[in-house]
Amino acid sequence: MPSPQRIIAHFDLDAFFVSVECINNPSLKGKPLIVGGSKERGVVAACSYEARKYGIHSAMPMAKAMKLCPDAAVVKGTRGEYSKYSRWVTEIIAAKAPLFEKASIDEFYLDLTGMHKYFNPWQWTIDLRQEIIDKTGLPISFALASNKLVAKIATNEAKPNGYMQVPAGMEKEYLAPLSADRMPGIGTQTYQQLLTMGIKTLGDIGSRTPAELELWLGNYGVELWSRAQGMHNSEVIPYHEAKSVSTENTFDSNKTSVEFLLSQLVRMTEKIAFELRQDNKMAGCIAVKIRYPDFETTSRQTSIPYTFYDDELIPVAKDLFDKLYRKGQPVRLIGVRLSELTNEALQTNLFENTEKKAGLYKAIDAVKDRFGKGAIVRGRTI
Repeated sequence: MPSPQRIIAHFDLDAFFVSVECINNPSLKGKPLIVGGSKERGVVAACSYEARKYGIHSAMPMAKAMKLCPDAAVVKGTRGEYSKYSRWVTEIIAAKAPLFEKASIDEFYLDLTGMHKYFNPWQWTIDLRQEIIDKTGLPISFALASNKLVAKIATNEAKPNGYMQVPAGMEKEYLAPLSADRMPGIGTQTYQQLLTMGIKTLGDIGSRTPAELELWLGNYGVELWSRAQGMHNSEVIPYHEAKSVSTENTFDSNKTSVEFLLSQLVRMTEKIAFELRQDNKMAGCIAVKIRYPDFETTSRQTSIPYTFYDDELIPVAKDLFDKLYRKGQPVRLIGVRLSELTNEALQTNLFENTEKKAGLYKAIDAVKDRFGKGAIVRGRTI
């Protein structure tokens, strides 16, 4: 029996970081706006469509962006606000969609396969988009297609704040006239290489043979040919808020030294933060657990701006411990858990001038990889 035709929706919050800033400060709306670090040494994390007209784009040095548009408004960015709005949209989608994947802080895939038996998936997706707009005030674009790749490309074509559908069986025809660099994964260097081969559009890629493309581009050429035909089999990976990393320590004897307990808390937070960075994930929630000798267990958690940095997680963990701990009481077990994990590391790191911090953690993690997680620890944990 043939498998049902897949129906995939791709949602993208348009200029998400800029949109959040404009909601919180309406006077910025309609102006060339840059979200990023310091004007001298920072980088552009995001920019409005008005700023893009001047040639400004994400990851551009702020100094260069200011030369292109000296009158642009610049805001540093507030990670906590972005996390709040991202969670809000996630909750709306989770309440309605049977299966969805949160690909990043502002991007979602919804698998609507089989829904056509009960109602019109196209109208259902339009209604969901409108609900998100009405509740959050955020602009959002989407596209409906038979796979994730075509849906993503079509969403980019529907921007800003629009939507479209690519009928099943029309994927190749839809992609053919688009510039080859509209394909995710084709960067400036690959695009220039394709141009030297006489390839300008996705249709040009599809018109070549897989053998030709393999000769020029290796195995990637074969994959590129398949994608240009509109073929893509990647599944929508179910999103689970409960996914977490945690660690805990049951002591050989009950401990009453607050200094010792805090040193253990710091050590464990460092450990699981390292694991997050290894997986290139960030956490949006942290919890601390304490168990007393009578086995009574208490825990407390709080939402945080997405992060995987020790120095941002440790103060929150210590604050939770202070609120939980019963002064003078011996402790049998202590634990730390990070949850609401998401693949958002690159995006959120652009909002602050974190180049030095990122470099420091990269060096620390390299030492830990080579010599073990205990090779470098904070002085308090010794």
